Amino acid sequence: MANDVKREGDGKVAVVTGACRGMGLAISKKLGSMGYRIVMTDILADEVAAASASMNANGFDTTPLKLDVGNEEDRSSFRQRLGDVDFDRIAVLVNNAGISPKQPGDKKAARPSQVSLDEWNWVMDVNITGPFRMSQICLPPMRKAGWGRIVNISSRGGRTPANVAGVHYVVTKTGILGLTRSFAKEVAPEGITVNSVCPGRITGAMTDGSPPELIESLKGNIPVNRFGEPEDIGALVGFLASRDAGFITGAIHDINGGSLMI
Repeated sequence: MANDVKREGDGKVAVVTGACRGMGLAISKKLGSMGYRIVMTDILADEVAAASASMNANGFDTTPLKLDVGNEEDRSSFRQRLGDVDFDRIAVLVNNAGISPKQPGDKKAARPSQVSLDEWNWVMDVNITGPFRMSQICLPPMRKAGWGRIVNISSRGGRTPANVAGVHYVVTKTGILGLTRSFAKEVAPEGITVNSVCPGRITGAMTDGSPPELIESLKGNIPVNRFGEPEDIGALVGFLASRDAGFITGAIHDINGGSLMI
């Protein structure tokens, strides 16, 4: 957005996966307000293009890119498909894209014994291999600059048993925490931080359409008595991407309205 005061993201690029809606869109807006040029990636090409156009109309600087983070061909060609975006200016990566398959006609996942191998592999490719490879791909310009931020979006389901998410989702979101620590330890001496964010129940696609009785039951387990908003996550990610967060790395940041403490 236009501003005469130099912002810390000016001249730098931030990559956000799963950026067309919900938390990804809120994160993109927050980083955009910090001056970053945002590469908004999503598997939903039309939706991410529309989201990018809307943001640009409001003074942001974004570029949409169709990207299936679960597909190695898409991942490995990421740099070549950036167009006029300068790859060497990438300073922030937010691994937000993720999936949580549910049973047909239901908002709950299949029991562990019922999950097919194909579905298991699909979730692994998107939720854990995707962030792993995108981190590998986006690290070189951060290393060259001696500064960078990687934020991995995990989940409360990666911290405690989940009643709605499937075993594959829980395993990948738990794995994200280990992935975060491993990368954080490697790159800490190079001025790069790597952190994970574990949202609790956030309004959006994964809550829309849930039965009212389930909604009220879930709210009853949240001390602040509400679901989080995507902007709550955007604010936390924005801080972790800032210079002020330079002494924080390899950490788990719970943002769940207090639900983890009960």
